Amino acid sequence: MSHYFDSPTGPAGPLGSVELQVGPRALTLRTAAGVFARDGLDKGTAVLLDEAPPPPTTGHLLDLGCGYGPIALTLAARSPGATVWAVDVNERARELCAANAEEAGLGNVRVVDDVPEDVRFAAIWSNPPIRIGKQALHELLLRWLPRLSDDGVALMVVQKNLGSDSLQRWLTENGWPTERLTSRNAFRVLRTTRGAPAPTTR
Repeated sequence: MSHYFDSPTGPAGPLGSVELQVGPRALTLRTAAGVFARDGLDKGTAVLLDEAPPPPTTGHLLDLGCGYGPIALTLAARSPGATVWAVDVNERARELCAANAEEAGLGNVRVVDDVPEDVRFAAIWSNPPIRIGKQALHELLLRWLPRLSDDGVALMVVQKNLGSDSLQRWLTENGWPTERLTSRNAFRVLRTTRGAPAPTTR
């Protein structure tokens, strides 16, 4: 599948920073030009981090489209017994996420552009790249949602005026039951699970 963000080339330029509070921990995440929400925590990401239920304490967790790492580092800090896979096609974003995880002492974060095929996720958290277009987004989700474990859950934050309700319907119609977990500041947090297996016929 083609990349949904082009990796920036050339020097990163001056680094910025974003403050992230995870329970009692205050983390400083480095950002740079060419990565999503470099100037501050994205509003949708903030809603997801505030409203999502606690992540599983063990197993494999996925941050799909990790950027410089606010979701991945939150998962890793909240679930030190889990392995957090931080995935992004943007090379600079991956570099920043890895550096931020190291700086925070979160050794359970693995920053990659892909994940071994045998890994199954107890949870997927994502602020997905809606602006890549409907078809590309659907392809992206249909690539990763089948990697959920049987009882795994995907949580996504999507802005209402960018199609959260139509995405919810599309997921459900395509065998991925999806409900609106909460709504705040025009953002929906969607909860997706595996559908029931199709009945076998003789």
